[in-house]
Amino acid sequence: MEWKATKLYSILNFTCPYCHEGAFFVSHPYDLAKAGDLHPACPKCGRKYSIEPGFYYGAMYVAYAIGVAMCVSTWVAMMVLAPHLGVLPQILIISSVMLFGGPLFYALSKIIWANLFFTYEGPSGTKA
Repeated sequence: MEWKATKLYSILNFTCPYCHEGAFFVSHPYDLAKAGDLHPACPKCGRKYSIEPGFYYGAMYVAYAIGVAMCVSTWVAMMVLAPHLGVLPQILIISSVMLFGGPLFYALSKIIWANLFFTYEGPSGTKA
């Protein structure tokens, strides 16, 4: 299987789940004025990104899983790298990771959710 045809390629590059060429988001995750805004359809292949109203509400479950994974990973890293760190610094570090990683986690949850339901169909060259 070609790397560009994998769902991981679409997720890591924030590209269209259908053609893996067009942009999925209007802007990058840290442009807070447009955070999480999607194009209505792929700029390259023209396929729609939303199959029904409220489709991306399910991405909240993915965002929750990403958040829990990041909290646990940060805590484990602190226990390994700084085992004598107090409780308050641990809370501050985990909170900082969640605060500054939040926009990225939000964007990741949407693109992962889309890739769960949309399949790669290859570039089409014409708008559908």
